[in-house]
Amino acid sequence: MDNEQKILEPSLYVVKALLILDSDGNRLIAKEQKAFERSLFSKTSKASGEIILIDGLTCVYKSNVDLYFYVAGSSHENELMLTAVLNCLYDATQKVLGKSFEKRNFMDNLDSIFLIVDEIVDGGIICEIDPDSVTQRAAIRTEEQLPLGEQTVAQVLQTAKEQLRWSLLK
Repeated sequence: MDNEQKILEPSLYVVKALLILDSDGNRLIAKEQKAFERSLFSKTSKASGEIILIDGLTCVYKSNVDLYFYVAGSSHENELMLTAVLNCLYDATQKVLGKSFEKRNFMDNLDSIFLIVDEIVDGGIICEIDPDSVTQRAAIRTEEQLPLGEQTVAQVLQTAKEQLRWSLLK
């Protein structure tokens, strides 16, 4: 087979990078390198588009006043899948931040945003693209992570019952 007829094998590893930058191009959340982030921000911060091909990656992006959201995949990746991930990230973040969708509130809720990112993508594999499901799962995890001293007796007993059930099922 020559290069033109080469068929790419399907892969679950769709997302190569997920970034959230502020209005100055500084990293808020990212799993990429600084030079790439600067280049990406300089080419998209004043642009009105939603997709760009940069350094061999297809990047979809969305912004509001002072937050820039990016999802990147390989150049042959389906832009619609990348856009679905981007929209999920943006909408789930908006649900968490509410009307105060800005950098300061974003930084105050960074733990929830990390949970959102983890629910959407894991190791490049898309896990969920429904923002309602993502925010619901992130909220459940947050409740489960309450320190023991802040839980009611009923919550402690319920947690103990669930752990016992899981240990018996294994």
